Amino acid sequence: MNILQKIIADKRREITLRRERVSLREMEKRATETPAPADFLAALKSVPIGLIAEVKRRSPSAGIIRTPFDPAKIARSYERGGAQALSVLMDGPYFGGGETDFKAVRNAVKLPMLYKEFVIDPWQVAHARVIGASALLLIVAALPRKTLADLYKLVVATGLTPLVEVHDQRELSVAKSLGAICIGVNNRNLKTFETKLETTFRLASQMPRGGCLVSESGIRTAENVVRLKEAGAQAVLVGEHLLRKRVLARAVKTLMGEAWAVS
Repeated sequence: MNILQKIIADKRREITLRRERVSLREMEKRATETPAPADFLAALKSVPIGLIAEVKRRSPSAGIIRTPFDPAKIARSYERGGAQALSVLMDGPYFGGGETDFKAVRNAVKLPMLYKEFVIDPWQVAHARVIGASALLLIVAALPRKTLADLYKLVVATGLTPLVEVHDQRELSVAKSLGAICIGVNNRNLKTFETKLETTFRLASQMPRGGCLVSESGIRTAENVVRLKEAGAQAVLVGEHLLRKRVLARAVKTLMGEAWAVS
């Protein structure tokens, strides 16, 4: 069993318990009573290349990333630096995230937010809307084809933007078959955790016309961002690189400034 399979198995147990505490019907009712979220795609397309800045305490590959860890303070710093959207980790056991962090960020800033989670169940879709997400991650490698298709339709119907994550050409074909317009290319192999920016460069030319390509993981320099923009990326998702910097707002401007300056 690889790390992704283990995470998904644990996630199934977690969601079973959460549905026992708050039923799917109740969560869906709450979702219908929640105001419409900010437009995730419009925010990303408002600049030459958008930044989804990530709020992440730790990861299986990197361990603890930032201490002290104050989600609200981090979010405000990202916003001051000019980030277009924020990604907040929802998984607790492996990434140290969760609803408390998400709500802290939601209360601190007005930026669109990505519900960064291993989504396997309709309960999570309704939950994302209830706590103020604008977008939700769907990982092709984590889901059977029919489940992925059903969740994709549900996310759209719930008023959220599905960010469909792929790692290779086969998964990209699956994303395109869904009609996905916001596709994330994860440069990190979730089975081996090896990271290569070439994954985005290889898949960029195969993106659907009019879609939004988001390059994820392994982005560490302004040169990386410029190259990804030139390859066709409309946004980048960056966490660890920024979180290891002392002054986050400055780190955002240093990473993105050159690409933002070029129309």
